Amino acid sequence: MAVRVPRDRRRRGEGAVKPARVPVAEEGYPFIFVMGFASLVTAVLGFSLAALAFLLLCFFCLYFFRDPERVVPIDDDAIVSPADGKVILIEKVFDERFVREHVYKISIFMNIFNVHVNRVPFPGRVAAIKYSPGNFYAANSERGALSNEYCGVVVETSSSWRYAMVQMAGVIARRIVCWAEKGDELARGQRFGLIRFGSRVDLYLPLNVQLEVEVGQKVKAGETVLGYLA
Repeated sequence: MAVRVPRDRRRRGEGAVKPARVPVAEEGYPFIFVMGFASLVTAVLGFSLAALAFLLLCFFCLYFFRDPERVVPIDDDAIVSPADGKVILIEKVFDERFVREHVYKISIFMNIFNVHVNRVPFPGRVAAIKYSPGNFYAANSERGALSNEYCGVVVETSSSWRYAMVQMAGVIARRIVCWAEKGDELARGQRFGLIRFGSRVDLYLPLNVQLEVEVGQKVKAGETVLGYLA
């Protein structure tokens, strides 16, 4: 199962969306500790090259799972990016899987050097979470868009319009993590999940949105404005 939705967050009083405590996502802790421990052990045993390799991998994991704070726009009509990365597609489509209406589809590709914590574009309540197992083709390809494993979060706003944010696996990304649950109230810019080691997030927005983004543009989750409600 590629999607992990912890059920004990409410019992800990954290809510479904993960607050920041340290600038590293806790999903990265096992990778960081294992690489750090391996570096220490190999250094003690005198395997200096192996120790250096594990140390570099430890630093890479720290870098990959970084979770910086973001300055979220205060404009009530602003729709922010759900992911760091590069906009690779903007098109009008009829979405049959999530909101079932004509929408703007915005695809953002995250390479291994981007921050991989995903954030909520616009406030609302989680109406549905739709997970589908699938393949692991390149996330920035058409084949991947049609066939890859994904987790879609459908959000209904206070104005009763819906949008969807879809986490999609890729060639290297084999683990989609979603912290949101059906019924959760989400705020703009809050964290709702991450995808490990390169991936893609698709955002489905209603056609009454005035887009402020273009293909090829680099964006930051929770900070870059993709559009405004018209």
